[in-house]
Amino acid sequence: MLAAIGLDATAEALYRTMLAHPRDGVAALAQRLGVPEDEIRRTLDLLSELALIRPSYEHEGELRAVSPEVGLELLMARQRTELAAQQLRIEASRAAAAQLIADFADLTPRAAHPGVEQLTGLDAIRDRIAGLARELTDQIMTFAPGGGHNESSIEASKPHDEALLKRGIRMRTVYLDSVRNNQPTVAYVNWLAGLGGEVRTAPELATRMIIFDRRAAVIPVNSENSGAAAVVLTGDGTLTALCALFEHVWASAQPLNGCAAKDESGLSAQESTVVRLLAQGLTDDAIAKRLGVSPRTARRTATELMERLGARSRFEFGVRAVQHGWLPSEA
Repeated sequence: MLAAIGLDATAEALYRTMLAHPRDGVAALAQRLGVPEDEIRRTLDLLSELALIRPSYEHEGELRAVSPEVGLELLMARQRTELAAQQLRIEASRAAAAQLIADFADLTPRAAHPGVEQLTGLDAIRDRIAGLARELTDQIMTFAPGGGHNESSIEASKPHDEALLKRGIRMRTVYLDSVRNNQPTVAYVNWLAGLGGEVRTAPELATRMIIFDRRAAVIPVNSENSGAAAVVLTGDGTLTALCALFEHVWASAQPLNGCAAKDESGLSAQESTVVRLLAQGLTDDAIAKRLGVSPRTARRTATELMERLGARSRFEFGVRAVQHGWLPSEA
């Protein structure tokens, strides 16, 4: 029952027995549970590390089980801290993957690299994408940052999307959370879902990217001007890393037709991202670009978050964000 918070069956049974029989020693506990005394001692060490048992205040040399109200709350708080630290490591891995993408994309036209095809100009990029789409046999995976689409671009995309889905191609797309407020994009996504397309949203995306059958990926050289130049990456190692990046983002992204999930602090994924970016010292304009929203929206979100914590400066906000569990203390 308590495996989710780090206790195996033996540890849970020992903890429950110590709560029921607080004066039992190692020998008595081993007899009650039918396990060797050495295993009881090892399990006591584990319970002590988890702060679920403590030395007795009344009887020197004896151990007492900490009450569940205190012990399990401490254990869950510890897990929340570890989870926050793990989130930081995930973000660092995502940043490393984004840097890998940038390293491959930042190529001069004269450079020659195995597994890298360079495209210059919007016509060349669209022609190559159309060719890769015609060769699709299984699936297409897309990161689509930059906010919502206008109606003309949506109407131009529909025939191609419909053709792919009718061929049985699995289509997965991750947009930014900001598209939830763009009605033409929401309508388009609902239309796409009706044909079998899958769409989720994330608070931020490393880059624009399209992966075809896990065998080729198209990435712009400059994310600020995606139509100027792009690269087609086909190396096995590179594709493995890019597919892993997509699957990681996809797993944590939220379906567009569902309510945006909030964490235990009441923050949406987009708000949590703003908190992290503020702590990193990004300006409102930089945050807006990362989220695919206007600078005014980014500024309003930052101001609302500061007001929720009663912070008068961004430095004070960072301190209070840590105190309230919005940021791990390691941040």
